[in-house]
Amino acid sequence: MEEKEWKVFPIGNKNDGFAQYFVGQSYLNMLSMDQVMIGNVTFEPGCRNNWHIHHAEKGGGQILLVTAGRGYYQAWGETPRELHPGDVVNIPANVKHWHGAAPNSWFAHLAVEVPAENGKTEWCEPVDADEYNKLK
Repeated sequence: MEEKEWKVFPIGNKNDGFAQYFVGQSYLNMLSMDQVMIGNVTFEPGCRNNWHIHHAEKGGGQILLVTAGRGYYQAWGETPRELHPGDVVNIPANVKHWHGAAPNSWFAHLAVEVPAENGKTEWCEPVDADEYNKLK
């Protein structure tokens, strides 16, 4: 991956605050904490977050705007979707899912938190390593 592809937004610091919910190393640069939370999340090759759910009584969910690299998104019970720069993933509230880098590629996306009533994130189990390792 050429360095210039990562220059859209700074990579940020190691995502130590959420490290327990990731397999591998991720980085976080919060771009907005006002009105709508937007984080630039960067994943080293093979890094992915655990299954999780953005719960909400009204509104909520998450939007991923892919900015660099190659990664995956998967909703519970569905086939993983390969992601590339320019892809947009709309994740409704209350849908169990995961996202992260492909096994051999860096990956970055903007994570937009959709405003919610009584919103909270529930972190679940890691993605099955055998299933993840089947991805290209």
